[in-house]
Amino acid sequence: MKTDNITLSFQQGFKGTLESPTSKINIGDNENGIQPYHMLYGALGSCFYATFLSVSEKMRLTFSKAIVEISGEKREETPATLKHVKVELTIYQPSHPEKLIKAAQNGAKFCSIFETISQVAEMELVVLFKEEV
Repeated sequence: MKTDNITLSFQQGFKGTLESPTSKINIGDNENGIQPYHMLYGALGSCFYATFLSVSEKMRLTFSKAIVEISGEKREETPATLKHVKVELTIYQPSHPEKLIKAAQNGAKFCSIFETISQVAEMELVVLFKEEV
């Protein structure tokens, strides 16, 4: 199954653009250029959140807002693949915290990018709740 198609274009050095069917962003050493691990973590976070959202909607769970923060650590040896990745989900005004934890766990389980990265890195999922917006 084909996922999508993007185009990366570079000038001399590491100054480029990434163009998708819906958007274009600067990458590398350009002003406001996004870096490779920013893109990887962004892909992970958006895939995880979309999957979590789908699961939570099927479970009829509600919340006012959510923030996903991704951090990681690479191995020292070459190639320096990821060693540990932490996905922290903060959910505001949760309807059912315990059920939202289950939805987040299923979001991680069924997110293809989470699963792909888990083949090389230890994955950690943390779910936090806040009442204030």
